[in-house]
Amino acid sequence: MLRVLFVANGHGETAIAARIAAELDRGANPPVALDLLALVGNGAGAGPLAVIGPRRRMPSGGLVAMGNVGAFSRDLRAGFLRLFGAQVAWLRAARGRYDLVVAVGDAYALALALLCRTQTLFVGTAKSVYVAPYGPFERVLLRRAIRIFVRDAETAAALRAARVPAEAPGNVIVDLVEADATALPSGSLGILPGSREAAYADGVRLARVVRALGPLRPQTTGLFSVAPGLEPARFRAALAADGWELAAGDPAPGSVFALESGGVRLIGWRGGLGAVLRASVAVLGQAGTANEQAAAFGVPVIAFGAGGPARDDWYRMRQRRLLGEALQLIPEAPEAGAAALAQLLADSERLSRMGAAGRRRMGAPGGAAAVARAILDATDGAA
Repeated sequence: MLRVLFVANGHGETAIAARIAAELDRGANPPVALDLLALVGNGAGAGPLAVIGPRRRMPSGGLVAMGNVGAFSRDLRAGFLRLFGAQVAWLRAARGRYDLVVAVGDAYALALALLCRTQTLFVGTAKSVYVAPYGPFERVLLRRAIRIFVRDAETAAALRAARVPAEAPGNVIVDLVEADATALPSGSLGILPGSREAAYADGVRLARVVRALGPLRPQTTGLFSVAPGLEPARFRAALAADGWELAAGDPAPGSVFALESGGVRLIGWRGGLGAVLRASVAVLGQAGTANEQAAAFGVPVIAFGAGGPARDDWYRMRQRRLLGEALQLIPEAPEAGAAALAQLLADSERLSRMGAAGRRRMGAPGGAAAVARAILDATDGAA
Protein backbone atom coordinates (compact mmCIF):
# COMPACT_ATOMS: atom_id res chain seq x y z
CA MET A 1 0.00 0.00 0.00
CA LEU A 2 1.23 3.48 -0.87
CA ARG A 3 1.75 5.81 2.08
CA VAL A 4 1.39 9.58 1.63
CA LEU A 5 1.89 12.21 4.34
CA PHE A 6 0.31 15.66 4.08
CA VAL A 7 1.91 18.48 6.10
CA ALA A 8 -0.43 21.47 6.40
CA ASN A 9 0.10 24.72 8.26
CA GLY A 10 -3.38 26.20 8.61
CA HIS A 11 -7.06 25.43 9.01
CA GLY A 12 -7.81 26.22 5.36
CA GLU A 13 -4.74 24.25 4.34
CA THR A 14 -6.09 21.21 6.21
CA ALA A 15 -9.34 21.52 4.24
CA ILE A 16 -7.34 21.72 0.99
CA ALA A 17 -5.30 18.62 1.94
CA ALA A 18 -8.54 16.78 2.71
CA ARG A 19 -9.98 17.77 -0.67
CA ILE A 20 -6.94 16.40 -2.49
CA ALA A 21 -7.12 13.25 -0.38
CA ALA A 22 -10.75 12.77 -1.40
CA GLU A 23 -9.63 12.74 -5.05
CA LEU A 24 -6.98 10.15 -4.18
CA ASP A 25 -9.56 8.02 -2.41
CA ARG A 26 -11.62 7.97 -5.60
CA GLY A 27 -8.82 7.38 -8.07
CA ALA A 28 -6.11 5.34 -6.37
CA ASN A 29 -5.54 1.71 -7.34
CA PRO A 30 -4.03 0.21 -5.25
CA PRO A 31 -5.40 2.13 -2.23
CA VAL A 32 -3.31 4.81 -0.54
CA ALA A 33 -2.77 5.30 3.19
CA LEU A 34 -3.25 9.02 3.79
CA ASP A 35 -1.94 10.76 6.92
CA LEU A 36 -1.92 14.42 7.99
CA LEU A 37 0.44 16.30 10.28
CA ALA A 38 -1.39 19.52 11.18
CA LEU A 39 1.26 22.13 11.99
CA VAL A 40 -1.54 24.52 13.02
CA GLY A 41 -4.66 23.55 14.96
CA ASN A 42 -5.89 20.05 15.74
CA GLY A 43 -6.70 18.84 12.23
CA ALA A 44 -10.48 19.36 12.44
CA GLY A 45 -12.24 18.65 9.14
CA ALA A 46 -9.38 16.51 7.81
CA GLY A 47 -11.37 13.42 6.71
CA PRO A 48 -10.49 11.18 4.87
CA LEU A 49 -7.00 11.89 6.20
CA ALA A 50 -5.83 10.26 9.44
CA VAL A 51 -4.57 13.03 11.75
CA ILE A 52 -1.35 11.96 13.43
CA GLY A 53 1.68 13.45 15.17
CA PRO A 54 2.05 16.34 17.63
CA ARG A 55 -0.61 19.03 17.32
CA ARG A 56 -2.13 21.76 19.44
CA ARG A 57 -4.29 24.84 18.99
CA MET A 58 -2.35 28.07 19.40
CA PRO A 59 -3.85 31.48 20.29
CA SER A 60 -2.90 33.01 16.92
CA GLY A 61 -4.45 30.18 14.89
CA GLY A 62 -1.36 30.43 12.69
CA LEU A 63 -1.70 34.16 11.90
CA VAL A 64 1.81 35.25 12.90
CA ALA A 65 3.12 36.73 9.64
CA MET A 66 3.63 40.35 8.65
CA GLY A 67 5.48 41.23 11.87
CA ASN A 68 2.58 40.26 14.14
CA VAL A 69 4.82 40.18 17.21
CA GLY A 70 1.96 40.17 19.71
CA ALA A 71 0.37 37.05 18.22
CA PHE A 72 3.71 35.24 18.10
CA SER A 73 4.41 36.19 21.72
CA ARG A 74 1.11 34.66 22.81
CA ASP A 75 1.97 31.48 20.92
CA LEU A 76 5.36 31.32 22.64
CA ARG A 77 3.69 31.57 26.05
CA ALA A 78 1.26 28.83 25.00
CA GLY A 79 4.11 26.41 24.24
CA PHE A 80 4.87 26.96 20.55
CA LEU A 81 8.56 26.11 20.89
CA ARG A 82 7.76 22.78 22.55
CA LEU A 83 5.23 22.01 19.82
CA PHE A 84 7.68 23.04 17.08
CA GLY A 85 10.42 20.84 18.56
CA ALA A 86 8.06 17.89 18.82
CA GLN A 87 6.92 18.30 15.21
CA VAL A 88 10.50 18.55 13.94
CA ALA A 89 11.46 15.40 15.87
CA TRP A 90 8.40 13.55 14.58
CA LEU A 91 9.16 14.43 10.95
CA ARG A 92 12.78 13.34 11.26
CA ALA A 93 11.65 10.06 12.80
CA ALA A 94 9.23 9.56 9.88
CA ARG A 95 12.06 9.18 7.35
CA GLY A 96 11.51 6.10 5.25
CA ARG A 97 7.91 5.66 6.44
CA TYR A 98 6.24 7.39 3.46
CA ASP A 99 6.48 7.15 -0.32
CA LEU A 100 5.67 10.85 -0.76
CA VAL A 101 5.17 13.97 1.37
CA VAL A 102 2.81 16.74 0.28
CA ALA A 103 3.37 20.17 1.85
CA VAL A 104 0.24 22.35 1.78
CA GLY A 105 0.58 26.01 2.69
CA ASP A 106 3.69 28.15 2.47
CA ALA A 107 7.45 27.79 2.64
CA TYR A 108 7.28 26.98 6.37
CA ALA A 109 5.23 23.86 5.66
CA LEU A 110 7.61 22.89 2.86
CA ALA A 111 10.72 23.40 5.00
CA LEU A 112 9.37 21.07 7.67
CA ALA A 113 8.09 18.53 5.13
CA LEU A 114 11.59 18.30 3.64
CA LEU A 115 12.84 16.99 7.00
CA CYS A 116 11.37 13.59 6.01
CA ARG A 117 14.01 13.38 3.27
CA THR A 118 11.70 11.77 0.80
CA GLN A 119 10.26 13.06 -2.45
CA THR A 120 8.11 16.08 -1.66
CA LEU A 121 5.35 17.83 -3.59
CA PHE A 122 4.34 21.41 -2.78
CA VAL A 123 0.87 22.95 -2.95
CA GLY A 124 1.22 26.70 -2.37
CA THR A 125 -1.91 28.29 -0.94
CA ALA A 126 -0.74 31.55 0.61
CA LYS A 127 1.52 33.39 -1.81
CA SER A 128 0.45 35.09 -5.05
CA VAL A 129 1.79 37.90 -7.18
CA TYR A 130 -1.50 39.64 -6.33
CA VAL A 131 -0.42 39.76 -2.67
CA ALA A 132 3.28 38.98 -2.28
CA PRO A 133 5.54 37.04 -4.63
CA TYR A 134 7.74 34.17 -3.49
CA GLY A 135 11.08 35.58 -2.33
CA PRO A 136 14.60 34.31 -3.08
CA PHE A 137 14.85 32.01 -0.04
CA GLU A 138 11.40 30.59 -0.73
CA ARG A 139 12.34 29.88 -4.33
CA VAL A 140 15.39 27.91 -3.13
CA LEU A 141 13.08 25.73 -1.03
CA LEU A 142 10.56 25.32 -3.85
CA ARG A 143 13.25 23.98 -6.20
CA ARG A 144 13.69 21.02 -3.81
CA ALA A 145 10.12 19.85 -4.45
CA ILE A 146 9.49 17.37 -7.27
CA ARG A 147 6.31 19.21 -8.36
CA ILE A 148 5.17 22.73 -7.45
CA PHE A 149 1.54 23.81 -7.65
CA VAL A 150 0.52 27.43 -7.01
CA ARG A 151 -2.83 29.14 -6.90
CA ASP A 152 -2.87 31.19 -10.13
CA ALA A 153 -1.29 31.29 -13.57
CA GLU A 154 0.34 34.69 -13.00
CA THR A 155 2.21 33.39 -9.95
CA ALA A 156 3.29 30.26 -11.84
CA ALA A 157 4.60 32.39 -14.72
CA ALA A 158 6.60 34.60 -12.32
CA LEU A 159 8.17 31.53 -10.71
CA ARG A 160 9.02 29.95 -14.06
CA ALA A 161 10.74 33.21 -15.04
CA ALA A 162 12.88 32.70 -11.91
CA ARG A 163 13.69 29.10 -12.97
CA VAL A 164 11.19 27.46 -10.60
CA PRO A 165 9.04 24.96 -12.58
CA ALA A 166 5.70 25.90 -11.07
CA GLU A 167 2.28 24.78 -12.35
CA ALA A 168 -1.21 26.22 -11.95
CA PRO A 169 -3.71 23.67 -13.31
CA GLY A 170 -6.52 25.03 -11.13
CA ASN A 171 -7.06 26.56 -7.71
CA VAL A 172 -7.80 23.87 -5.10
CA ILE A 173 -9.68 26.45 -2.99
CA VAL A 174 -12.26 26.62 -5.80
CA ASP A 175 -12.71 22.85 -5.48
CA LEU A 176 -13.60 23.18 -1.80
CA VAL A 177 -17.08 24.50 -2.59
CA GLU A 178 -18.98 21.28 -3.03
CA ALA A 179 -22.46 21.23 -4.55
CA ASP A 180 -24.98 21.09 -1.70
CA ALA A 181 -28.70 20.78 -2.34
CA THR A 182 -29.70 21.65 1.23
CA ALA A 183 -32.48 24.24 1.12
CA LEU A 184 -31.57 27.24 3.26
CA PRO A 185 -33.56 30.51 3.00
CA SER A 186 -32.63 32.17 -0.30
CA GLY A 187 -31.72 35.84 -0.40
CA SER A 188 -29.93 35.55 2.95
CA LEU A 189 -26.72 37.15 4.16
CA GLY A 190 -23.97 34.63 4.85
CA ILE A 191 -21.93 35.16 8.02
CA LEU A 192 -18.43 33.63 8.11
CA PRO A 193 -16.69 34.19 11.46
CA GLY A 194 -13.78 31.91 10.56
CA SER A 195 -12.30 28.72 11.98
CA ARG A 196 -9.82 29.98 14.58
CA GLU A 197 -10.33 30.66 18.28
CA ALA A 198 -11.00 34.31 17.46
CA ALA A 199 -14.13 33.23 15.56
CA TYR A 200 -16.22 33.24 18.76
CA ALA A 201 -15.57 36.95 19.33
CA ASP A 202 -15.67 37.73 15.61
CA GLY A 203 -19.07 36.06 15.33
CA VAL A 204 -20.49 38.49 17.88
CA ARG A 205 -18.92 41.45 16.08
CA LEU A 206 -20.41 40.37 12.76
CA ALA A 207 -23.81 39.65 14.31
CA ARG A 208 -23.98 43.17 15.75
CA VAL A 209 -23.71 44.68 12.27
CA VAL A 210 -26.36 42.26 10.96
CA ARG A 211 -28.67 43.21 13.84
CA ALA A 212 -28.20 46.90 13.04
CA LEU A 213 -29.16 46.06 9.45
CA GLY A 214 -32.66 45.06 10.61
CA PRO A 215 -34.28 48.54 10.49
CA LEU A 216 -32.66 49.23 7.10
CA ARG A 217 -33.42 45.85 5.53
CA PRO A 218 -36.46 44.29 7.26
CA GLN A 219 -36.76 40.52 7.63
CA THR A 220 -33.08 39.93 7.08
CA THR A 221 -31.91 36.34 7.61
CA GLY A 222 -28.29 35.68 8.48
CA LEU A 223 -26.80 32.25 7.78
CA PHE A 224 -24.14 31.85 10.47
CA SER A 225 -21.54 29.26 9.40
CA VAL A 226 -19.97 27.22 12.22
CA ALA A 227 -16.66 25.78 10.99
CA PRO A 228 -15.53 22.22 11.78
CA GLY A 229 -13.75 22.07 15.12
CA LEU A 230 -15.73 24.95 16.64
CA GLU A 231 -18.59 24.58 19.12
CA PRO A 232 -22.13 25.68 18.19
CA ALA A 233 -23.09 25.88 21.87
CA ARG A 234 -20.26 28.32 22.55
CA PHE A 235 -21.36 30.55 19.67
CA ARG A 236 -24.96 30.37 20.88
CA ALA A 237 -23.94 31.36 24.42
CA ALA A 238 -21.81 34.28 23.20
CA LEU A 239 -24.65 35.56 21.01
CA ALA A 240 -27.21 35.15 23.81
CA ALA A 241 -24.99 37.20 26.10
CA ASP A 242 -25.06 39.92 23.44
CA GLY A 243 -28.86 40.10 23.36
CA TRP A 244 -29.87 37.42 20.84
CA GLU A 245 -32.87 35.31 21.86
CA LEU A 246 -34.32 32.01 20.72
CA ALA A 247 -36.25 32.53 17.50
CA ALA A 248 -39.95 31.79 17.32
CA GLY A 249 -41.20 29.06 14.99
CA ASP A 250 -39.49 25.98 13.63
CA PRO A 251 -35.72 26.19 13.06
CA ALA A 252 -34.34 25.56 9.61
CA PRO A 253 -33.77 21.82 9.00
CA GLY A 254 -30.22 20.88 9.94
CA SER A 255 -29.53 24.13 11.81
CA VAL A 256 -27.65 24.11 15.13
CA PHE A 257 -29.39 27.21 16.48
CA ALA A 258 -31.95 29.81 15.48
CA LEU A 259 -31.83 33.21 17.19
CA GLU A 260 -33.38 36.62 16.62
CA SER A 261 -32.80 40.22 17.62
CA GLY A 262 -33.95 43.55 16.20
CA GLY A 263 -36.13 41.84 13.59
CA VAL A 264 -33.20 39.79 12.24
CA ARG A 265 -33.19 35.99 12.24
CA LEU A 266 -29.86 34.23 12.71
CA ILE A 267 -29.57 30.56 11.66
CA GLY A 268 -26.54 28.61 12.81
CA TRP A 269 -25.33 26.12 10.19
CA ARG A 270 -22.78 23.35 10.73
CA GLY A 271 -23.05 21.65 7.32
CA GLY A 272 -21.23 22.30 4.08
CA LEU A 273 -20.38 25.88 3.19
CA GLY A 274 -21.83 25.36 -0.29
CA ALA A 275 -25.37 25.44 1.12
CA VAL A 276 -24.73 28.83 2.74
CA LEU A 277 -23.17 30.29 -0.40
CA ARG A 278 -25.94 29.03 -2.66
CA ALA A 279 -28.55 30.79 -0.50
CA SER A 280 -26.63 34.07 0.08
CA VAL A 281 -26.68 37.29 -1.91
CA ALA A 282 -23.43 38.24 -0.17
CA VAL A 283 -21.31 37.15 2.79
CA LEU A 284 -20.07 39.19 5.73
CA GLY A 285 -16.95 37.42 6.88
CA GLN A 286 -13.77 37.61 8.92
CA ALA A 287 -12.63 34.25 7.57
CA GLY A 288 -9.62 33.40 5.45
CA THR A 289 -10.19 30.43 3.16
CA ALA A 290 -14.00 30.61 3.57
CA ASN A 291 -14.02 34.20 2.28
CA GLU A 292 -11.99 33.05 -0.70
CA GLN A 293 -14.40 30.15 -1.28
CA ALA A 294 -17.27 32.63 -1.37
CA ALA A 295 -15.44 34.74 -3.96
CA ALA A 296 -14.76 31.63 -6.05
CA PHE A 297 -18.48 30.82 -5.88
CA GLY A 298 -19.28 34.30 -7.24
CA VAL A 299 -20.69 35.61 -3.95
CA PRO A 300 -19.64 39.19 -3.01
CA VAL A 301 -17.50 39.32 0.14
CA ILE A 302 -17.78 42.04 2.81
CA ALA A 303 -15.36 42.33 5.74
CA PHE A 304 -14.35 44.82 8.40
CA GLY A 305 -11.75 47.39 7.45
CA ALA A 306 -9.08 48.95 9.64
CA GLY A 307 -9.83 49.91 13.20
CA GLY A 308 -10.48 46.52 14.79
CA PRO A 309 -7.92 44.15 16.35
CA ALA A 310 -4.44 44.56 14.91
CA ARG A 311 -4.56 41.05 13.42
CA ASP A 312 -7.43 42.17 11.17
CA ASP A 313 -5.57 45.07 9.59
CA TRP A 314 -2.69 43.20 7.96
CA TYR A 315 -4.69 40.11 7.09
CA ARG A 316 -7.58 42.03 5.54
CA MET A 317 -5.09 44.17 3.61
CA ARG A 318 -3.65 40.96 2.20
CA GLN A 319 -7.10 39.58 1.34
CA ARG A 320 -8.11 42.86 -0.26
CA ARG A 321 -5.14 42.69 -2.63
CA LEU A 322 -5.85 39.04 -3.35
CA LEU A 323 -9.56 39.35 -4.12
CA GLY A 324 -9.57 42.84 -5.64
CA GLU A 325 -13.05 44.19 -6.39
CA ALA A 326 -14.66 41.01 -5.04
CA LEU A 327 -14.09 42.26 -1.47
CA GLN A 328 -15.70 45.37 0.05
CA LEU A 329 -14.48 46.70 3.42
CA ILE A 330 -16.96 48.30 5.82
CA PRO A 331 -16.67 49.86 9.30
CA GLU A 332 -17.01 47.57 12.31
CA ALA A 333 -19.19 50.03 14.24
CA PRO A 334 -22.66 48.43 13.96
CA GLU A 335 -24.65 51.43 12.69
CA ALA A 336 -21.98 52.63 10.26
CA GLY A 337 -21.27 49.09 9.06
CA ALA A 338 -24.97 48.35 8.59
CA ALA A 339 -25.46 51.54 6.58
CA ALA A 340 -22.59 50.65 4.24
CA LEU A 341 -23.85 47.08 3.98
CA ALA A 342 -27.42 48.14 3.18
CA GLN A 343 -26.18 50.49 0.47
CA LEU A 344 -24.16 47.70 -1.12
CA LEU A 345 -26.97 45.14 -0.94
CA ALA A 346 -29.28 47.59 -2.73
CA ASP A 347 -26.83 47.93 -5.63
CA SER A 348 -27.44 44.86 -7.80
CA GLU A 349 -25.01 45.99 -10.51
CA ARG A 350 -22.20 46.38 -7.98
CA LEU A 351 -22.95 42.96 -6.49
CA SER A 352 -22.82 41.43 -9.96
CA ARG A 353 -19.43 43.03 -10.67
CA MET A 354 -18.07 41.80 -7.33
CA GLY A 355 -19.23 38.26 -8.04
CA ALA A 356 -17.60 38.24 -11.47
CA ALA A 357 -14.37 39.69 -10.04
CA GLY A 358 -14.23 36.92 -7.44
CA ARG A 359 -14.53 34.19 -10.04
CA ARG A 360 -11.77 35.81 -12.12
CA ARG A 361 -9.37 36.24 -9.21
CA MET A 362 -9.89 32.76 -7.76
CA GLY A 363 -9.57 31.02 -11.11
CA ALA A 364 -10.79 27.69 -12.42
CA PRO A 365 -11.52 24.48 -10.50
CA GLY A 366 -9.65 21.24 -11.09
CA GLY A 367 -6.58 21.78 -8.94
CA ALA A 368 -7.39 18.98 -6.50
CA ALA A 369 -7.67 16.38 -9.26
CA ALA A 370 -4.45 17.62 -10.88
CA VAL A 371 -2.51 17.36 -7.61
CA ALA A 372 -3.96 13.90 -6.97
CA ARG A 373 -2.79 12.75 -10.42
CA ALA A 374 0.67 14.14 -9.71
CA ILE A 375 0.81 12.20 -6.43
CA LEU A 376 -0.11 8.96 -8.20
CA ASP A 377 2.38 9.64 -10.99
CA ALA A 378 5.16 10.29 -8.46
CA THR A 379 4.42 7.09 -6.55
CA ASP A 380 3.86 4.87 -9.58
CA GLY A 381 5.54 1.56 -8.88
CA ALA A 382 6.14 2.32 -5.20
CA ALA A 383 3.43 -0.03 -3.95
